[in-house]
Amino acid sequence: MTHSGAAAAIAPEPEHGSGPVATADDVITLADLKTWERQLARTGACSRPVRLRGVSAIDLASGEVAGGVIHVACGNRRETACPSCSALYKGDARQLVRTGLTGGKGVPESVSAHPCVFATLTAPSFGPVHARRMRGKTVLPCRPRRDANDRRCPHGRDISCPARHSDADPRLGRPMCPDCYDYEAAVLFNLHATDLWRRFTTYLPRHLARLAGVTGKQLRKELGIRFVKVAEYQARGVVHFHAVIRLDANAKDGYAPPPARYDAALLIDAIALAVKTVRLDVPGSGPRIRLRFGRELDARPIWRESFAASGRPLDVSAVANYIAKYATKAADVPGLPDARIRTAAAITALRCSAHHKRMAATAWRLGAPGAVGDPRLRLWAHMLGYGGHFLTKSRRYSVSFGQLRRARAEHRRLERHGDTDTVRDPWGRPLDDTVVLVLNDWTYAGRGYAPRSLGAQLALASADQARAR
Repeated sequence: MTHSGAAAAIAPEPEHGSGPVATADDVITLADLKTWERQLARTGACSRPVRLRGVSAIDLASGEVAGGVIHVACGNRRETACPSCSALYKGDARQLVRTGLTGGKGVPESVSAHPCVFATLTAPSFGPVHARRMRGKTVLPCRPRRDANDRRCPHGRDISCPARHSDADPRLGRPMCPDCYDYEAAVLFNLHATDLWRRFTTYLPRHLARLAGVTGKQLRKELGIRFVKVAEYQARGVVHFHAVIRLDANAKDGYAPPPARYDAALLIDAIALAVKTVRLDVPGSGPRIRLRFGRELDARPIWRESFAASGRPLDVSAVANYIAKYATKAADVPGLPDARIRTAAAITALRCSAHHKRMAATAWRLGAPGAVGDPRLRLWAHMLGYGGHFLTKSRRYSVSFGQLRRARAEHRRLERHGDTDTVRDPWGRPLDDTVVLVLNDWTYAGRGYAPRSLGAQLALASADQARAR
């Protein structure tokens, strides 16, 4: 295959950059460097791009071919996997949450006056663990006990802890007694966390109707409940949910204000009742296990003048940044893999903490056909049992990720070609089907840059500069 200068329009991979890092005897031309810069710009400085090999078009007159190996951004949302793609995802998540609070991008600004609450739904206790307890800005002792020497667990271990843990203390989230900790219930809670949330969204309108003194049918006619939620792993390896819940009128446009009787205080009370109501009985290795949310519930109105008197109001930007932050994080446990675990021996070889290794082993054991028998547990053993989406929203909360990505693609097209609908071929000329045969025939050629290649070094340098900024 021959390559012409027109192939630079799709930023193919330079031949000099496909091998080991350049030495004094190698020659890297300025054209190679500029091609790599175009490649990085097209992929957003993705550190693990997908490589595609193929042909985009053929000039029928000259026989020149536009093609080769091109890179496509991986699009991974995890910060540990690809900082650049994760930063882009985080920005989209921030816009998605913010537009549902202040309007914009097709959402009217009137939504800023709707009742809106930021709620945190936690997991229950599965056994005493080391925790960082705060009172204001003061760090309190973890689990102080005056009779610590006399009160021990059934296995003879001391379950008190007078330490004031720092944020970086590796003991945070670790059980006081691993034999007392209910690993099976913890893993099953992760597995069914999305089912518990689904039941919560079912019970919430029922309690709103009862508190407002209306029937369920009337409430559905008057009110629409919109939300966006994000899942976060606690230090103990169990997920909990942060959610923005907004009340709208059940109108055709979806963004009209609700009747006055549905305010933030009423929504907070209904959330508390719905959390207490949710329960789910699931099969375990022995008796059925009852799952429910934890007793610790934090529900606060998001900053509005009319709601400033109820609870501790939150700022819109703080909420959007908080949810976007956790949308790009996974378990973030050192030594826990990002990819699926294939064998039980791979769990034994993990170099993570004993607590998280035992959670992964429990998920693998429960996923066996003779145990709980849910194959998802083995697929998601590296996620400690949780396999749901980390960020979800109701349809009419705000814009979607797809809308944001299409708008960004259109913006980049206008930047590149100007305000014109003229379609151009890879050589920059107006497309003429009689002159250029467009193929766009691509096949998978691998993932990531070659080890120690120029592209890999430039991608890492670009990511480092982005973090510094």
